[in-house]
Amino acid sequence: MNKNEQNILIVDDDHTLLSSLKELLAINGYETDTAIGGEEAICCINKKEYDLILLDLHMPHVNGYDVMQHIKSINQTPAVVIVSGETSFESARKACSVGAYDFLSKPYKTEELLITVKHALKEKHLKKQNLIMQKQLKESERLHRYLVNTSPDIIYILDPSGYFTFINERIENLLGFGKEELIGKHYSILVHHEDMEQAKYIFNERRVGERASTNIELRLNCKDGAKVRHFENKTLPIELSSMGIYTGSNEGKNDTYLGTYGVARDITERKIAEETITFQAYHDLLTRLPNRALLRDRLGLAISHAKREEEMLAVMFLDLDRFKNINDSLGHIIGDELLQQVSSRLKGCLREGDTLARFGGDEFTLMLPKISNRKTDAEKIAEKIIHVLKQPFFVDENELYISASIGISLYPQDGDNMDALIKNADIAMYHVKGQGKNGYQFFSGDMDRPYFKNLSLDTGIHNALEFEEFTLLYQPQVNVKSGKIIGVEALLRWQHPQHGNILPNEFIPFAEETGLIIEIDNWVLRNALSEISQWIKSGLPTIRMAINISARHLAEDDIVEKITQALNEFKVPGRCLEIEITENAIMDDMDGVIHKLKKLSALGITIAIDDFGTGYSSLAYLHKLPIHTLKIDRSFLQDDRFNNDDHTIVNTIVAMAKGLKLNVVAEGIETQRQLDYLRKIGCNDAQGFLFGKPVKAKTVAKLLAQKPFALPDANKTGLSSPRNQH
Repeated sequence: MNKNEQNILIVDDDHTLLSSLKELLAINGYETDTAIGGEEAICCINKKEYDLILLDLHMPHVNGYDVMQHIKSINQTPAVVIVSGETSFESARKACSVGAYDFLSKPYKTEELLITVKHALKEKHLKKQNLIMQKQLKESERLHRYLVNTSPDIIYILDPSGYFTFINERIENLLGFGKEELIGKHYSILVHHEDMEQAKYIFNERRVGERASTNIELRLNCKDGAKVRHFENKTLPIELSSMGIYTGSNEGKNDTYLGTYGVARDITERKIAEETITFQAYHDLLTRLPNRALLRDRLGLAISHAKREEEMLAVMFLDLDRFKNINDSLGHIIGDELLQQVSSRLKGCLREGDTLARFGGDEFTLMLPKISNRKTDAEKIAEKIIHVLKQPFFVDENELYISASIGISLYPQDGDNMDALIKNADIAMYHVKGQGKNGYQFFSGDMDRPYFKNLSLDTGIHNALEFEEFTLLYQPQVNVKSGKIIGVEALLRWQHPQHGNILPNEFIPFAEETGLIIEIDNWVLRNALSEISQWIKSGLPTIRMAINISARHLAEDDIVEKITQALNEFKVPGRCLEIEITENAIMDDMDGVIHKLKKLSALGITIAIDDFGTGYSSLAYLHKLPIHTLKIDRSFLQDDRFNNDDHTIVNTIVAMAKGLKLNVVAEGIETQRQLDYLRKIGCNDAQGFLFGKPVKAKTVAKLLAQKPFALPDANKTGLSSPRNQH
């Protein structure tokens, strides 16, 4: 402590002595206060707390003893040094008994006085520091106890024999035991019996440092009847870290082992999360059945066992008949509930050890190990499944009926690995579908294999998209009066590296069924916009580009965003794009389609109804939708209709379009007679072989740079060709 920070009071009734003592201390660096007599000293003490008081005993009215009694009464603890002319032993004894630090007689020796002052202040400083440390220790201990008892973990200390000497209050919340119930008890009272062997080396750990136990998983027993959080088996999963306690700072030869300090963390939530993640990874969340991954794991083990024991096993591939109709007509919520009820019934058909898995959609797979006879085992279960599915299902006040087609393959005759067994069961199921559904069949080598056809198409389409096997050709759309090209339709072609040209009608239906049509549509959109962007940059006349959008793609929520993004990327104005959709696509979701088409129309994109007249042909949707163009299907302009003067439908379509102020494009124009008729009824635009075959983008660019088409005269013979498809 700095001398200037020490508070010193000199008390005497002699002014001369008081001034002399003050001056002496000032010379030695001490700042002091002075008080004339006992009364003034008490006033100073009441106002300020002093570290040292130099006090005379014999003063009138209030003497030195009275001052010390007052100091004691107000609980101050200054170091009091008596400086008095009274030199008797009794006076010194009495002064020390009431709290004096030392006794100096007058006249005092200067050196003795200064030494006494120095020692008194030093002792006072040490006492003050000790009080501060004690207070800090008490506060630290209080805080430590609070932290330990409010810790989310169990904290304990064991003696060298493994008995609890301390445990915090968390034990009661987690296990239901009170602290007093465990103090003095062996740790084994808490450990689950199956983990006891591991706990011997962990719970009362003797090692320290890096060798000590860290994050070891154990299970603890909950108190019987206690209302605590735990699993159904009344155990608590914990993660335990523990270390030995020694007399020295580290474990050593000369250190004495005092016990074990440990921290046990409740990991219930983590275990639940891990189980949930594991369940989700290997189960279908809708039906709670095993998924493909778990089925393959179990099937692989079952095949290994069957091979070792020379046993048979069966794989059933089950597909619900007409489920798509229910799902589409009543919605996915009803469809999901139906799948859950079907799953429940199917589980009731299984033997112990069988596995039922949801393979995807409305497809299920059953694995039946230990088949001794296909007639008594596999057929019996298949017949039971067909029987239980015959009973009606009741979903949200709907009475529903559903059946199943089941294909069965057997190990080892139908395959010696899981892929072969699942594939052959799938082939057998398709065979049942082809023969009227609602039944079961075992796989045989002579069955038709649509499986391979579909697999080939699926792989082929993916490869076509990846390796640029698709190409676009463009067929001009011509104004029948001026011969001017007013637009082109983008037509998709697939040049397969092995099979050559594959027509759209050979792969588009499969693509629509599987959803690959969306990727194909996006490919067509981007490539068509890329070409028209080049034409615009080259300064060619602006025309519209017509592309087909499938019903499956039109149902996607983000179709408007995808088309908008493509237009912006290629810097093509919306008026240059025309989207062709079918009437059936409109009817699938009228409200949703109207909303999307209005957004597209707002971008300047024109909307055309392709093959008009072959679908619903309702005036109602023509009024509701932002439609700009009707495309008359080529079937209405075939020669047999002309020979019979059957023009009613075409006349009606053109008249209706005029009334609604819609544009009309006639498809498949191949003869002069068809062209003359279109002029006669006022159909302005047409496309077909009469004007040109579908050509590459470079050829279209050359045509746009030339004069309008020289339209054929009345004597020119038209060409004939198969229908051009998307």
